Amino acid sequence: MKIDILAIGVHPDDVELSCGGTIAKHISLGKKVGVLDLTLGELGTRGNAATRTKEAMDSAKILGVNFRTQLNMGDGRFENNAHNQILIIEQLRKHRPEIVLCNAIKDRHPDHSRAAKLISDACYYSGLAKIESSFEDKKQEAWRPRAVYHYVQDHFIHPDFVVDVSEYIEKKHKAIMAFSSQFYDPNSKEPETPISSKEFLENLNAKMSIWGRAINVKYAEGFTVNRYPGVENLFDLR
Repeated sequence: MKIDILAIGVHPDDVELSCGGTIAKHISLGKKVGVLDLTLGELGTRGNAATRTKEAMDSAKILGVNFRTQLNMGDGRFENNAHNQILIIEQLRKHRPEIVLCNAIKDRHPDHSRAAKLISDACYYSGLAKIESSFEDKKQEAWRPRAVYHYVQDHFIHPDFVVDVSEYIEKKHKAIMAFSSQFYDPNSKEPETPISSKEFLENLNAKMSIWGRAINVKYAEGFTVNRYPGVENLFDLR
């Protein structure tokens, strides 16, 4: 399936938290969007791999993505090496996205920045014809996404651009709360974590509100780029 956007996260809930509104918005615009999880999030304090996989698929249905694939590279143990690059390259060449959204370049969780570099490297190498890959025993042709955008996660990184997601905030919240093992649940008996408090979701909204205010909207999601983006004319900018 040829898609427009591939949203990649190292943990199953990364894309919902950081670019769920952007995903929902572009699906409403008729774009085809897929999600790729590099791990099952099995090292998380709450829940387990099976639970988080079910939650991830439920969340994907809420967002309305075309597919969600999980690679099981090993939460906390994956490396930026040729083997893992090829796993991502196979998905890039299979789905041929124009745009890739992926983890923050720097963050509190060490997996996030390591995944950001792994994904960025794989996107580049995917465009080299001499790097061979196959899917279902068929040799794949080279493909490089037109752009790679890194979403912002826990650390407050100054974004290079923001996307108005005001109309899609409720869908984003529903997609996040599909991960009921991870986020605020007053009836949960599991240990408290930095992301399970009620305040965590309030802080998430506050960050989106700050970015939204900069462009005179209620909520926005922020992204950084490896190379500066171009626009057709100055009136494309808000």
